[in-house]
Amino acid sequence: MKIVRDFATLQSVLAQMPKERGFVPTMGYLHAGHVSLLERARTENEVVILSIFVNPLQFNQQEDFVAYPSDEERDLALAKESGVDLLWVPDVSQMYGVGEDWQLRAHDFDTELEGSSRPGHFTGVATVIMKLCHQLEPAKMYFGEKDFQQYQLIESMVSAFFMPIEVVMCATVREASGLAMSSRNARLTMAQRQQAALIYRAMRQYKSVAMVREVLENEGFRVDYVRDVAGRRFVAAWLSDVRLIDTVILAEQQKESISC
Repeated sequence: MKIVRDFATLQSVLAQMPKERGFVPTMGYLHAGHVSLLERARTENEVVILSIFVNPLQFNQQEDFVAYPSDEERDLALAKESGVDLLWVPDVSQMYGVGEDWQLRAHDFDTELEGSSRPGHFTGVATVIMKLCHQLEPAKMYFGEKDFQQYQLIESMVSAFFMPIEVVMCATVREASGLAMSSRNARLTMAQRQQAALIYRAMRQYKSVAMVREVLENEGFRVDYVRDVAGRRFVAAWLSDVRLIDTVILAEQQKESISC
């Protein structure tokens, strides 16, 4: 596994690599969900590329950026075990330089769900992914279903800019309790992790979004939103100071109550 931290070296390394490249962009603190993306990429590409970059542009709250978990030694070990060929670990200066005058905004995504709750978030995501795509020139790019809006955003961006990249969505990997794997879970206590699993159970169990909200609020969550959109249910809620998101496809009996 080659570990690269500067753009000049990256260009030199990529020049020697096949073009059939599978790419998994992450912000580090890898978990089983990331590993599943890497395993899928391994089966479909000659080369697997992983990036680790905690992107400041997509955090609308500075305290969330500062508190984002990090363990590079553990990440390197997991990446190597998962068959990563190239690990791209830029710092902020490599990605944004001294200043950042250019940003990519998808207006439609700024008004729904994560876009409306986290102003500027999707601008940060689209901008950094566009930069990474130009740097790495992947053939395929892999995202988890938990971040379904992010997957839609990148799929739309790739289509809009005629980028020769296939965007692949992979199923959410869950803990035994049902809690969706997330790097932010590391900030929860063991008791909170069990409590957080209620999000998934409530999303699946209750027909109405009002009931899901009520159940979560009664159990100590601060609910940001519960929405049913186009046959899929989305939830975002705070547990203590950790913001958790999840999504599931609605069962047929639930779809009758969809309210956009």
